[in-house]
Amino acid sequence: MKIAHIDRKTGEIKIHTDTLDDLWHLEKVINPGDEAEARTWRTYKVGTKEEKKSVTIRVKVERVEFAKAANRLRLLGTIVSGHPEEYVQLGKHHTIEVEPNSKVKIIKKWKKYEIDRLRQAEKETKKPRINIIVLDEEKALLAIVKPYGIDYGAEIENKARKRSEDFEKREMEFFGNIMAEIERRPEKFIVAGPGFTKDNLKKFIKQRKPELIERIIFESCSYAERNGVNELLKKGIVEKVAGEARYEKEEQLMEKLMEEINKDSGRAAYGIAEVKKSVELGAVDKLFVLDEFLRTSEEAEKTIDAAEKAGAEIVIFSSEGDAGFKLKGFGKIAGLLRFRIE
Repeated sequence: MKIAHIDRKTGEIKIHTDTLDDLWHLEKVINPGDEAEARTWRTYKVGTKEEKKSVTIRVKVERVEFAKAANRLRLLGTIVSGHPEEYVQLGKHHTIEVEPNSKVKIIKKWKKYEIDRLRQAEKETKKPRINIIVLDEEKALLAIVKPYGIDYGAEIENKARKRSEDFEKREMEFFGNIMAEIERRPEKFIVAGPGFTKDNLKKFIKQRKPELIERIIFESCSYAERNGVNELLKKGIVEKVAGEARYEKEEQLMEKLMEEINKDSGRAAYGIAEVKKSVELGAVDKLFVLDEFLRTSEEAEKTIDAAEKAGAEIVIFSSEGDAGFKLKGFGKIAGLLRFRIE
C-alpha cells in the first residue's frame, strides 16, 4: 500500500493498493456513510445497445465486502458525483471494485487509529512475507503470516515407514516436496518441529539446493500442526525474522492480558461495561478491540475515541486470528490498565 495524498481539511486520502492484504486493511477503515471515488465502468445505453464506459465515480458507501477468494474489495453505494457527467446517473446504485494495484480515494472524517492503521499497512508492504513450515516424521504444514491472521496451506504427508524397504526413497520424496514448496516461493521461511526431522531436512536441502538455506531459519517447536505455529508466534520467532508483525503482536498482547486476569492483579478489564468504566477513570494503558465489534457497536467506537483522547494505545484485533478469537470470548473488547481500580 502507498498513501499517495492526505488532505486533512477535506478528509480525502488517495491510496494505491499493492496486495490482497491492503484490501483487508481498507475494509476495516471504510464504513457506511463514507465516500469512495475511483475509475470504474458504467453500462450506458446507445439506442437498443448497451456499452460500457470508463468513468470516475464517487459513491456514498452503504456496504463493504471483502472477497478474499476473489482478490477484491467491493464498495457498494449510491452515486453522488462523477464524470463524464453524461455517463453518470446520480442517485443510482453502483459498486466500486478495488483490486491489488488499484487507485482509490476515500473521503470521510478520519479517526487517528484509522490513519495509524493505514500507515502501518504502508510499512508492512515493505517487509518480507514470512512463511512457516512445521513438520515431524509424519507430515508438514505450511502457514503464511498475513496481517489478518494465518493462511494455512495443505499438509504434505510423509509416506515413509521405518520398517518398509523403500523408507529412504519415501523420506527423500517427502523432503523433496517440502523443498519444492520453499523453492517456488521467494519469501523467507521458518522451518520448525519436534525431534530430528527438521535437521534431516536441513541436510537434504544443503546437499541439493544449498542456496535456499540462506532464506530458511530452523527452529524448534512442540507440534507439527497449528498449535506449533501459534507456539512460534508466542515465542517471538516471527518477530525476530521479519521485525514487528501485527498478528504476532496480537498474540503476545493477548497472552499478557490473560496473565493479568489469571493473577487477579486488577490490571486488566474486559467487556464493554468494565472497559468503559476503566476508560472514564483514565486507567487504560492499552485497549484491544475486535475489528468486527468496532464496525457494529457505536458504544465501542465512543469508548475507543475516549481512550484515544486519554492517551491509551489502541490495538485493533483481527477477528480471523486466534488472538481475535480469544478476545471475542472476553466480550470483544479488553484493556491493560495503568493501575488497579476497584
